[in-house]
Amino acid sequence: MTARFEDVAAVRPFRWARGERHFSGWYWAATTGQHVGFESWLERDRLLLMDFDPEVVGIASQPFWLHWHDGERERRHAPDYFVRRTDGSAVVVDVRADERIEPKDAEAFEVTRLACGQAG
Repeated sequence: MTARFEDVAAVRPFRWARGERHFSGWYWAATTGQHVGFESWLERDRLLLMDFDPEVVGIASQPFWLHWHDGERERRHAPDYFVRRTDGSAVVVDVRADERIEPKDAEAFEVTRLACGQAG
């Protein structure tokens, strides 16, 4: 049997500690009837919007690792969210403020876009 991405556990833990600059936590999503993780205020806000979107029927945080070789070394990236829509289609979401996208992040986001395009 194949697991649906919107039903899988996150591939890495959500950690937080006193004094950290980022804000991690769990949001109780009415859409899923369970907690969904986030690692920043921006991710939490995006998650809230997805939970209130009537076209969204499933949400999973960091649902898979994407592995590739950048020509010099092995790389991997866990997208922030996998979203299932009412029509059965899916969207993979990375959440980052434009001014905080570093070159290595831009590469990871582009590799994710290409992989999702190939997967349909």
